[in-house]
Amino acid sequence: MVRIYVDGDACPVKNEILKVAARFDLEVFLVSNQWLRIPVGPKVTKHVVPEGADAADDWIAEQIAPGDIAITSDIPLASRVLEKGAVAVGPTGKAFTKDNIGMALAMRKLKSHLRETGEDRGFNASFTTKDRSQFLNSMDRLIVQLLKSGKGK
Repeated sequence: MVRIYVDGDACPVKNEILKVAARFDLEVFLVSNQWLRIPVGPKVTKHVVPEGADAADDWIAEQIAPGDIAITSDIPLASRVLEKGAVAVGPTGKAFTKDNIGMALAMRKLKSHLRETGEDRGFNASFTTKDRSQFLNSMDRLIVQLLKSGKGK
């Protein structure tokens, strides 16, 4: 069965994930460094990890299995998820793949360098209603694909 792991501390689509998971009757793990104030259903587990920069990432990477989905904007975590044979999706619905993860890691490193040198102030675009809609559509297609392929069993 497909399970969804959410890198929850800064995830802007937690409510959307819960809607999709309920529609498909899937188990969800909301992983965070602090207690999340969000109502959940019977198949949703809130897992609070100890303080630490990568504690949530480490927990997700240890638990996730092939056929599962991780929702994260953390590119190194997405890479670890792909290495485990699972699927990694960003909050806009864009999937990380073996074909695009290398470029994403390189761009992350470049942007970090530009911020350190003052060339880039690190402002991110606002999260829009269109992003939420795109995420929901992407998740529906992905889950149906996983369930049909048998990878999500």
